[in-house]
Amino acid sequence: MSFLLDPSFLSVGMWSIGAGALGAAALALLLANTDIFLSKPQQATLKYLEEIDLKTLEKEPRTFKAKELWEEKGAVIMAVRRPGCFLCREEAADLSSLKPKLDELGVPLYAVVKEQVRTEVKDFQPYFKGEIFLDEKKKFYGPQRRKMMFMGFLRLGVWSNFFRARSGGFSGNLEGEGFILGGVFVVGSGKQGILLEHREKEFGDKVNLVSVLEAAKKIKPQTSAQG
Repeated sequence: MSFLLDPSFLSVGMWSIGAGALGAAALALLLANTDIFLSKPQQATLKYLEEIDLKTLEKEPRTFKAKELWEEKGAVIMAVRRPGCFLCREEAADLSSLKPKLDELGVPLYAVVKEQVRTEVKDFQPYFKGEIFLDEKKKFYGPQRRKMMFMGFLRLGVWSNFFRARSGGFSGNLEGEGFILGGVFVVGSGKQGILLEHREKEFGDKVNLVSVLEAAKKIKPQTSAQG
């Protein structure tokens, strides 16, 4: 067994272990950057969205059915992953840049959050130019909730999104739950249906603003006769 103490044997052994570790790391990085392990989103139906209970953020909150948001004029709705996240703040600001055009179309802009942690919603409001409501049961993040855990930080797309948002001057914090992925909906008035459904694939995966505007232009406001 004296060969185990041979320096050349030890160096080869250490090299083999190091090469194996590098190979495993490279494989993990490769797999993290494919979509193999990403959970596939389940499309929401209008009926599902209509029955979601939302709460206002007033001192005496009012609970109402989500369909009130779009029943007459349709709506653009952001399901915020985490208000303190600088990537979510970036997307909120992007959507808010559409507000003048949405106002011209008569289409309101809303957001829902899944929790109210300290001043997080209040601190989010400067980035978002619409009303914000609480979705305590996290229904807007379903029907099948999807999470991205720490493997998300191995994705090159996520790091690209980080640099993009940082370069844009956005900052944030680590308060609150941030693994359940969010999305954006454009819902038509009445029974017109869901005109656009964007599900966040990874942290910072933003909706296409052109697509949002195109979908909003398809909304047909309800008339009193239709109601």
